[in-house]
Amino acid sequence: MEFTIRALQLLSLTFVAIVGIAALLIVVFFIADRLQTGDAIRRNYPVIGRFRYLFSALGEFFRQYFFAMDREELPFNRAQREWVDRAAQGHDNTVAFGSTRNLSVTGTPIFVNAPFPPLDDQFASSEPLVIGPGARKPYAAPSFFNISGMSFGALSRPAIQALSRGAKDANIWLNTGEGGLSPFHLEGGCDIVYQIGTAKYGVRDAEGKLSDEKLRTIADHDAVRMFEIKLAQGAKPGKGGILPGAKVTPEIAAIRGIEEGKDSLSPNRHLDIANFGDLLRVIRHVREVTGKPVGIKTVVGGTLPLEDLFRTIAEHGEEDAPDFITIDGGEGGTGAAPMPLMDLVGMSVREALPLVADLRDAYGLKSRIRLIASGKLVNPGDLAWALAAGADFVTSARGFMFSLGCIQALKCNKNTCPTGITTHNPRYHKGLVVEQKHKRVARYAKEIIHEVETIAHSVGVSEPRLMRRHHVRLVQDTGGSIPMNELYPRPDMSSALQQG
Repeated sequence: MEFTIRALQLLSLTFVAIVGIAALLIVVFFIADRLQTGDAIRRNYPVIGRFRYLFSALGEFFRQYFFAMDREELPFNRAQREWVDRAAQGHDNTVAFGSTRNLSVTGTPIFVNAPFPPLDDQFASSEPLVIGPGARKPYAAPSFFNISGMSFGALSRPAIQALSRGAKDANIWLNTGEGGLSPFHLEGGCDIVYQIGTAKYGVRDAEGKLSDEKLRTIADHDAVRMFEIKLAQGAKPGKGGILPGAKVTPEIAAIRGIEEGKDSLSPNRHLDIANFGDLLRVIRHVREVTGKPVGIKTVVGGTLPLEDLFRTIAEHGEEDAPDFITIDGGEGGTGAAPMPLMDLVGMSVREALPLVADLRDAYGLKSRIRLIASGKLVNPGDLAWALAAGADFVTSARGFMFSLGCIQALKCNKNTCPTGITTHNPRYHKGLVVEQKHKRVARYAKEIIHEVETIAHSVGVSEPRLMRRHHVRLVQDTGGSIPMNELYPRPDMSSALQQG
């Protein structure tokens, strides 16, 4: 009995102490809020006003987990992310009771099923497609789906390791992004596309100019199959790469050839490329030095620059043409970027890809220049649409981030990514176990390829690259749909060449 009384007394004293401390904190916060002059809400509503910022910070998490419907979130909704997650885990990806997608949204692709599709024994996988037939070492790319540019710096060491090993297992290529070639890109043994950004990280001399010696050193790696000159990326067209100083570790600084701990800001364009003539000369030079295919990555802003590009190619000759063109969508990407550029600059890949494909084909360069589509293409329908629209390959960055376990926390630029994918804080790396995550990467790639083959089969062709625009209908604002080939009819090649 005495013990019980003492326990109750102790609990009472503890409660009083807690209440006292809480009251003291409220008084301190009240005085601090009243005296400060920088925040009107806290000054007018001391203590209580602080909850506004707490709820705002928590809002995105509550919306994601409790309030947003499956198809509502941006930039990727729950249905898109969960498809990737199930594919990466090797789980069944069938659904029941009907589609949750709103099929009346303008621009929605609807694939035209064939009345008599090929039988199972008439179905084939895509054959390797050669890129850069004029290079000393052309690349026979085995897969139409590959990993887009994400640098070591933007992504963590274990993330790059998992992507490299997963790419090898799935027999797809891995783009380095503009941050240079790290040992972690190479350790998996996959095919590598080396991206040359505007700062020329990894292939720059002491003055920041392109170094032929370093180009040859990179090209000496058998795994490096192609070089991609990045003119622009979807996250920030017209602005160079941004890597916050908190993510510039000694290791990353050494690979890039920059100073540790300081923001890494790339120029908004290549200093040695001021026009399309310069661009073609640099492409030719890099191809001569490395012996490997060289292409470009860009975001389309309008049709006039495209026409100038292909007219310049016609003037210089096919031998100077890029071996491939990667079209990134202006709707944003994995990189850190100012909001106006992320939101408002550059065409969507949905509009840009058919335009580029039409001009390429009009100038008779279909077999010379391969087209790679990129930008929010993470599910089978996205890939099937891109191949039908004119792409030869599709690459994805965020799709593979989801396969690694990304939860769309929107902290990529903060070095606080909770899944360890975009942070260099070892605390978070524990959750990204390379030995397990690389299997998810490979399963996602294999499953999406299989599902695109299923769509191709349903529209009546034996393999995905045989899909054409007449196999897709696009929903219009009237609620009806029309064939994509009527929206984007192929231009007359002879008239285009005469104009050029």
